[in-house]
Amino acid sequence: MTVSLYAGLAGLPHFNPDQDDAPPPPAAALRAEVSAADALLISSPEYAHGVAGSMKNALDWLVGSLDFAGTPVALINASPRASLAQAQMTETLRTMAARVVDEACIDLPLMGRGLDGAGVAADPALSASLAAAVGALADAARACPR
Repeated sequence: MTVSLYAGLAGLPHFNPDQDDAPPPPAAALRAEVSAADALLISSPEYAHGVAGSMKNALDWLVGSLDFAGTPVALINASPRASLAQAQMTETLRTMAARVVDEACIDLPLMGRGLDGAGVAADPALSASLAAAVGALADAARACPR
């Protein structure tokens, strides 16, 4: 499996439905990356009991993308106190016709633990949970290729 990180979130312009048919270059690039992906893994913080504005903006740019429908999606929540955004994101993604893979959506209790990637990998419970989620996402992508 190859994982690509999307680094353009901060450069996305505010969503404008008048530009949906001809999105600005950063939004078109986001759509192209998502279109090329077999699956998506999303981890986003909760802000003010909801989906962070920048993440919602990115999802709004994807609504009009016909290539997004049917995409398998995993949601990784890194804070045990942040359940509202996860539920809102799930609802938004299902409305967008994404295939939210329930077995790949997990809560990783990382808050306050000061772990980096190596620390997560070294923790048997965290790494097993993450490996199972990524495995379920990969299985979903193989079972129903786009």
